[in-house]
Amino acid sequence: MSDAWTQLYLHLVWTTWKRAPLLVEPLRSEVYHLIQADCTRLRADVLAIGGIEDHVHLLVRVPPTLAPAMLVKQVKGSSAHAMNHAHGFYRTFRWQSGYGAFSVSKRHVPIITEYILNQEEHHREQRLWPLLEPPPAQPAEAKRPA
Repeated sequence: MSDAWTQLYLHLVWTTWKRAPLLVEPLRSEVYHLIQADCTRLRADVLAIGGIEDHVHLLVRVPPTLAPAMLVKQVKGSSAHAMNHAHGFYRTFRWQSGYGAFSVSKRHVPIITEYILNQEEHHREQRLWPLLEPPPAQPAEAKRPA
């Protein structure tokens, strides 16, 4: 075989800055569209995208040449930039700096797809998979005297 043949699936999740509820319609659809476009440009196939007001889940099939960190950096950076410029937020639309990345076996792709596409229902009914959800926001540490 002269070319690489891979099936690399990633489930990625990240939050808005300080878990602010920024992803409301119609902005949510626009952000998802921006993420989809960047993934396509990077040759990553979007299998599912979903979330709620303060975080995004993304299931992608990635080429072997695309590092997860590069993919996340690109989609978060360009989507925040575009939202701030298109809607005049002027730096108020931001993503938290971290993210979660989970490898997914091909046989689990349908299960993870269903979970991502039904995020609102899962959160409303508290039927969450804690290992696949962003941890709750941590309070800022109190400043200690010097």
